[in-house]
Amino acid sequence: MSILGLKKKQPKTFKVKVITMDAEMEFSCEVKWKGKDLFDLVCRTVGLRETWFFGLRYTVKDTYAWLKPEKRVLDQEVPKDSPITFHFLAKFFPEKVEEELVQEITQHLFFLQVKKQILDEEIFCSPEASVLLASYAVQAKYGDYDPNFHKPGFLAQDELLPKRVLMQYQMTADMWEEKITAWYAEHRGIARDEAEMEYLKIAQDLEMYGVSYFAITQNKRDTDLLLGVDAQGLHIYSPNSKLNPNKSFPWSGIRNISYSEKEFTIKPLDKKKDVFKFYSSQLRVNKLILQLCIGNHDLFMRRRKVDSIEVQQMKAQAKEEKARKKMERQILAREKQMREEAERAKEEMERRLFQLQDEARLANEALLRSEETADLLAEKAQIAEEEAKLLAHKAADAEQERQRLEVTAMKTKEEKRLMEQKMREAEQLAVKLVEQSERRLKEADHLKQDLTEAKDAERRAKQKLLEITKTTYPLIAAYSTPPAPPAPPEAADFGYESASTRLDFKDSDMKRLSMEIERERLEYMEKSKHLQDQLKELKTEIESLKLEEQQQQAGLYNLRSEARGYVQEPVYIPHSNRNSAYMSQMAYFEEV
Repeated sequence: MSILGLKKKQPKTFKVKVITMDAEMEFSCEVKWKGKDLFDLVCRTVGLRETWFFGLRYTVKDTYAWLKPEKRVLDQEVPKDSPITFHFLAKFFPEKVEEELVQEITQHLFFLQVKKQILDEEIFCSPEASVLLASYAVQAKYGDYDPNFHKPGFLAQDELLPKRVLMQYQMTADMWEEKITAWYAEHRGIARDEAEMEYLKIAQDLEMYGVSYFAITQNKRDTDLLLGVDAQGLHIYSPNSKLNPNKSFPWSGIRNISYSEKEFTIKPLDKKKDVFKFYSSQLRVNKLILQLCIGNHDLFMRRRKVDSIEVQQMKAQAKEEKARKKMERQILAREKQMREEAERAKEEMERRLFQLQDEARLANEALLRSEETADLLAEKAQIAEEEAKLLAHKAADAEQERQRLEVTAMKTKEEKRLMEQKMREAEQLAVKLVEQSERRLKEADHLKQDLTEAKDAERRAKQKLLEITKTTYPLIAAYSTPPAPPAPPEAADFGYESASTRLDFKDSDMKRLSMEIERERLEYMEKSKHLQDQLKELKTEIESLKLEEQQQQAGLYNLRSEARGYVQEPVYIPHSNRNSAYMSQMAYFEEV
């Protein structure tokens, strides 16, 4: 076996991983490829034509370097890993992004890189500008703000503000989101590329935008300084201040830049000005500074010249593309507006349909209720009619009853008048009876007195007769025909006839007279009792007539109240004072 056969066979390709701001790509490269070959492959894959702004950066020890296009990839100080990792980044920044960035992909890559530098605090940004930039970033990502879709909390997973800004104020995430959303809502109608361009237009005015910083020392005094390289020139800063340079060298005022080992020399175009020298600690850093100076100076000079044919074509195509996209956006906006109007009209029609359905349903319900109400009203009308008939009937009955009561009242009045007349007659009769009874009593007293006197006269007469009989009895016995006795003086006193006259006053007459007196007394007692019974019956009849009159008046009042549609409690009507005489007379008769 030959010695050549013992040698290990070298691979013909190697793996490369390229990381862009929004993607990762892996390539299989040939060993002989130069940096330009790999860079062109990445640009073709990405679709980038503005290649002069970008480069492939890799990490070397504690610093970074850019892949050189004229040397082979493997001959440079690239990592020996497999795959070899490169970052596709913007190496040079434009002075005016709106004029120099032509392609949309170029603009998008710049937007992503600048946004990351601001969030990583590589570019200082004030809190107000950070909120405004965040609103444009949200517009570029989510499009127009829609409160129905973008609910509170929709930005919770997005990194939009630097940590320094978040720590500077004592505000919650919801409060920051509210501030960003307030600006975001005002960007309605801005397309994604326009929002990204607005973002870059604000960012390019920041002091640290597009500046690459390197630690340097001035002369042999080892004064620590910072060198800043950007699109406008070179700037010297204090170590603690990257915002305001102590000294600046614009590209238009620099005649020559050179370095020897660690020494860097800047020669101004004005020969009267002093040459500025500074020192760097590493040779690799000096090479990197020189690359950035050359590239930025070339772009600075290129901007002051007429654009090349390629750039003109790119700008024309970009202009046409922008016009086409603008037209498409306008058409899309019109279609969107028409669609929104159609949707609104549809929603309005649906709402109107629902409203009409609701109105129809309510109308049907109202119709049903109306029918029910009509039936109920008809029923109520029928009931009311029946009640009206019943009330009319009751009113007629009440009227008849009123007439009857009026007739009855008239009759009662007539009966009352007759009763009063009877009562007056009874009073007169009672007065007559009282007078007659008094007269009878007087007559009875006279008769009793006469009877007493008669009895006394009879007793005396009997006594005299007995005395006469006793005196004359012996003579009668002697003589057969006795002579007539002389008349006693007492007989003359009593008005009787003489002894020769026959005495007719006997016991039977006395009895008869007593019986007559007793009979008259009984008749008087019977008449008095009969008169008292008549008076009691008259009193009872008068009381019943009064009660009936009160009932008739109350019934007539109730009937009149019912005829008016209401009923009231019966009211007690007091008697007139005309009955007071009658009551006094009744009391008198009761005493009698």
